[in-house]
Order: sequence, then structure tokens, then C-alpha cells
Amino acid sequence: MTSLNPIERCALIDLTNLPRVGFRGADSAAWLTGRGYQLPEPPNRALAQADGSLVARLSQTEYLLLGSLADRGERIAAEEAGWQLGELGNYLLPRQDSHAWLQLSGRHVAEVMAKVCGVDLRSEAFPVGAVAQTSAARINVIVINAATGELPRFHILCDRASLDYFHGAMLDAMDEFGGQPVGLEAQLD
Repeated sequence: MTSLNPIERCALIDLTNLPRVGFRGADSAAWLTGRGYQLPEPPNRALAQADGSLVARLSQTEYLLLGSLADRGERIAAEEAGWQLGELGNYLLPRQDSHAWLQLSGRHVAEVMAKVCGVDLRSEAFPVGAVAQTSAARINVIVINAATGELPRFHILCDRASLDYFHGAMLDAMDEFGGQPVGLEAQLD
């Protein structure tokens, strides 16, 4: 019997240093489409992009972009740096300082989240691409099912000021499943 590596079993990676940004406004969809992004149709859905970045639609007019591991988020960082207020109803929502970003991966993601969150995040109820704006460990979070292939994976964004607390709560919830924190390099293997 082969033992699973931590990423496949139960792992928590802090992606807070990767770029992420938001855009909101009546013309945000047109602006993002013009920049080459594919957008999810309904709110509370996410769509992986060809370059590995991810676009989550949080409402009718609000989008959250998460950087790709492949380019270390350079495309998303460039979008934020190059954005200028224009005539379009598209407004920048910086997220680097407001939201921490964790990735929970492995076959126990739903069980771990059930310990800290009242929303059913099992794959039957929360399929790939689903977004939940909810509470976990008593703080507001955005959870995105970003599973790839056979690897269950949730992106979890929370208030950056609460990162230490939330990270600890997640490690506590993972303990039963042999979960552990791992570095970004584990994701790149």
C-alpha cells in the first residue's frame, strides 16, 4: 500500500503572498472579457483559466481573480498595476491587503471543513467551480472548490488580520486526518 503524500491526504498551504484582485461594476464583465478572461455565468461560481489563474464571480457585478502558481500570479498583479479609472463602470477592489488566501487539499477537505463550517461542502452538494460566501471558525470566508483531476482542493479566503487565528483553527480541524501545513513547493511537485 502506497502512502499518500500530504497534498493528497490533507494539507494546508498559505498562498497569501500570491496576487489576487477584485473588480466590481456594471461594466466589469465586459472589461474582463476584453482582457481575455473567461467568466462564469451565474454568481457564486468560479472558472479556471487556461494559464492556471481563477476567476470567481461573487455577485452579478463583482469578480475575484486569483493568481496562477505557474506564473506566480504575475498576470493578476499586472492587471491590478495597470488598471486605471476610465469611463467604464469597472472599479478596482484591491484584495492583497484585505484577504488572506489558504489552500486546503486532499481527500479529507469536506470532512475538515465540516468541523468549522455549517455549509455542506461535500462534492455532491459543492461541485468543482462552486463558491460559498459563508462563515468558518466564526469568521467570514470565501470557499472555492478548485479541485483538479483527482485532487480535491479548496481555496479559502479570509480577513487577513485573522490569518493566524484561522490557520490555527484549520490545523486543529485537520489533526484528526493527519493533516499538516506544507510549503508552496509541495504544490509545485
